[in-house]
Amino acid sequence: MGAASLQPNATPQRLRLRRPDDWHVHLRDGALLQAVAPATARSFARAIVMPNLSPPITTVAAAEAYGARIRAALPDGSRFTPLLTAYLTDTIDPAEIERGHAEGVFTACKLYPAHATTNAAAGVTDLARIEPVLAAMERIGMPLLIHGEVTDAEIDIFDREAVFIERHLAPLLGRHPGLKVVLEHITTAESVAFVRQAGPNLAATITPHHLHINRNAMFQGGLRPDFYCLPVAKRERHRLALRQAATSGEPWFFLGTDSAPHPRSAKESACGCAGIYNAPFALESYAEVFEQEGALDHFEAFASLHGPAFYGLPLNDGHITLVREPHTVPARLHGGDTTLVPFHAGQVLHWRLAEEG
Repeated sequence: MGAASLQPNATPQRLRLRRPDDWHVHLRDGALLQAVAPATARSFARAIVMPNLSPPITTVAAAEAYGARIRAALPDGSRFTPLLTAYLTDTIDPAEIERGHAEGVFTACKLYPAHATTNAAAGVTDLARIEPVLAAMERIGMPLLIHGEVTDAEIDIFDREAVFIERHLAPLLGRHPGLKVVLEHITTAESVAFVRQAGPNLAATITPHHLHINRNAMFQGGLRPDFYCLPVAKRERHRLALRQAATSGEPWFFLGTDSAPHPRSAKESACGCAGIYNAPFALESYAEVFEQEGALDHFEAFASLHGPAFYGLPLNDGHITLVREPHTVPARLHGGDTTLVPFHAGQVLHWRLAEEG
């Protein structure tokens, strides 16, 4: 256990953590960026920001411009640092990736199989097309972040993560044993097992929502679009495996919210968008799980230590404090003209983010 500690005689209980990072977040752009960026900046020192905008972030210039827009959306005095990523396409230039990494603009590259999720139409159609990029990334030590699902129509949506590992990820790691890979937002017991046996160059992020809900949540009392995300939540046995992995203290599992906001109109439509907006209460949501699993002594490692160690980045200065104090999550959040439904809307959480130091 690091700096995190429960103060057993305190009323209420307090949990002090080194300031954490979010290793997978969607901040969007435009008005939505303005509405959601402060929520991530409130809790996290840094965040790996996804590049699936429209158009996607494929050049150093585009990433620099996006970084400027993110910083402009933050509250005055914010110490939050966005870590930008490149969106891999079939035709992306390896030299551009290397230049962006050398100049400190690109922290990592994101692999979306074509059409796997929101704004993924320009994603990679065949890994063979980006072999020169992968070789360059392996050589310079640049992490590859993977949305690990196949998109074949004949594959059941609940099996797409496991099939991706078998067909694509395992062979990829065999071809590029020195490549650092993060399998993002894992959702299955099979993914947990694969990460554990793959070796030190493979890690995985785990979201708060996949720790709390299984696939039944989407259908309780009717169709619940606020619980629809990609990858979709799976069976209960998978949720339990994820909870065990996240709270285990093992260094290859760390925090990545995959907070993915969409306006109310986009969630409640004839073809509703995938994504759960969990950023405003993400740390509180994770703390709930760690307490339920009797593993609060591992929370700081999951939230604040494992990610920087894998990425080769320094630990953050400063700390945050969570207070064990029940509070009800608002049913709606508003930013400008944007209305969003947060994860846990209307529910009681037992930890509250109190302060930072």
